[in-house]
Amino acid sequence: MRIVHFASASLVALLLATAAHAEPRARIEGVADEDLRRRLETAVGEVEGEPGSRFEARRRANEAAERAVALLRSEGYYGHRVEPTIGEGEAPPRPVLRIDPGPRFTYQAPAVAFTGAAPAPDAAAAANASLGLTVGEPGRAEPIVEAEGRAVAALQSRGYADARAQPRQVVVDHADASVQPTFQIASGELVRLNGIDFEQIGRTDPAWLRSLAPWRSGEVYEPNDVAELERRLLDTGVYDSVTVSLAPQSRPADGLRPVIVSLADRPRRTLEALASVSTSEGVSVEGRRTNFNRFGRADTLTYLVRLGTLDSRLESTLSLPHYRKPQRTLTLGGAAFATQTEAFDETGVNLRADITQRFGRVTYFTYGASVDLSQTAEFGEERNFIALTGLGAFNLDRSSDPLDPRSGYRVEGRVEPTALTGDSSLAFLRTVAQGSIYLPFGENQQTVIATRVRLGLIAGGQIPEVPASRRFYAGGGGSVRGYEFQAVGPRAPDGKPFGGLSLAETSLELRRSGLLGQRLGGRLGGVVFVDAGSVGLEETPSFDELKAAVGFGVRYNLGFGPLRADLAVPLNKEEGEAPFQIYLSIGQAF
Repeated sequence: MRIVHFASASLVALLLATAAHAEPRARIEGVADEDLRRRLETAVGEVEGEPGSRFEARRRANEAAERAVALLRSEGYYGHRVEPTIGEGEAPPRPVLRIDPGPRFTYQAPAVAFTGAAPAPDAAAAANASLGLTVGEPGRAEPIVEAEGRAVAALQSRGYADARAQPRQVVVDHADASVQPTFQIASGELVRLNGIDFEQIGRTDPAWLRSLAPWRSGEVYEPNDVAELERRLLDTGVYDSVTVSLAPQSRPADGLRPVIVSLADRPRRTLEALASVSTSEGVSVEGRRTNFNRFGRADTLTYLVRLGTLDSRLESTLSLPHYRKPQRTLTLGGAAFATQTEAFDETGVNLRADITQRFGRVTYFTYGASVDLSQTAEFGEERNFIALTGLGAFNLDRSSDPLDPRSGYRVEGRVEPTALTGDSSLAFLRTVAQGSIYLPFGENQQTVIATRVRLGLIAGGQIPEVPASRRFYAGGGGSVRGYEFQAVGPRAPDGKPFGGLSLAETSLELRRSGLLGQRLGGRLGGVVFVDAGSVGLEETPSFDELKAAVGFGVRYNLGFGPLRADLAVPLNKEEGEAPFQIYLSIGQAF
């Protein structure tokens, strides 16, 4: 019986809850402007259920009147009349607001008035110009608050770091329906920057840190200078936290104000391990040890050991950010390597040095040089040579995201003049260029057309004089999907890849996100794609032996980027080649 009574009570409660419904706190009458009416209805809001008495209806009407008055004032209707009442002859009684909004007041002569000492004339003029309140426009409250913030920011950007807003004066004149705001601002004294003071900097060399300051002692304070120093420190990637701020007014130094820096170092070193397996590229296992800030100038020293089917190496790299110039990184590296591919085997050592000048997070220009001492085995013939290679590279990235671009474009290029000596002497120029475009469309721009074109050529050399390791190959996960590594291009009589002097690749993808709506948080997406590529024996790309593949894939958004799984089927499969290839990675294919 208890169960029956409980079920009955639950059913009654459910029916009562269903019967209850939301209705306006009060009905709006007398407002002809539809947009203003909608705003008032939103401001008044809704309540659950009907009023149980005239007293309750009156209370709701009074509450609604307070909300309506606040909205009318914020929208510039200062001559309003709002009458809370109860509908005549209605049962149950309904709260009603009879509203006459009156004329909409407009701005007249907005100005900035300074309390205390006035700033320099140019700074005062900038503060007034920043208000952005046009005479004759509706006298709304929100633009007044925003104008005050702009005026303070204008002063701060011109050296008045302590500028603060005081209680503003807003005169509402009912005679001419005008609103005249006067902004009371205390500008404070003009601030000039001194050097850098340190609260906590850990292992960082103070002299190097001071060299990063984008100002000289005595220069007028600019907020962007302080922010730029913080960005430069964050860009190094060796700190857990970075705090950069202007010293408070209570800490003057000969009329100058220093900037206070506090740094929290990352752990001195990290250890990483990575393993990968691919049907076309074999097995690879690597370990990496990274030392941070070992030399006290936000440096990164990395040691890498890799054992793989295609590539094994022992490598060390030293990266020095902000090398003699902001956003410029010097990288020094050395490696001993052994490469084993179907086309060639190569062992040797490499030394390199390059400088990268960044113009944004992923936009940069790089120049440098490297020296290789290596032995290459191709078709049973071994060649020893020394290669001196120059480098000029650029990367222009105007895409929306590094790992999951949904709009914009990317352009990158690489030029490598090379001189060989040893078993043979040769000079040639290797050039590669690639461009990608991302075009969103459809509802919420959930669909993206992505396309990529990659071209390469080697000028000044012939095959087989150009070493096999410097030639072009195509096929594999980062090239033409659906084919094995190096499987696209000319082959020797025994079937081994020969490589070429020219390269042409292209890809077209149709990407769709949110395949299951909001299930899985809208994280699941899908892709269909076409890849094609050709490798030629001449400097000019040839499309006589163009190979293509089609495929599809799924994407799962990890938050920072998509997890990618692709299946590709070759359209020009030759005897002995696999009918499909599978690729797993993080980030889009391009």
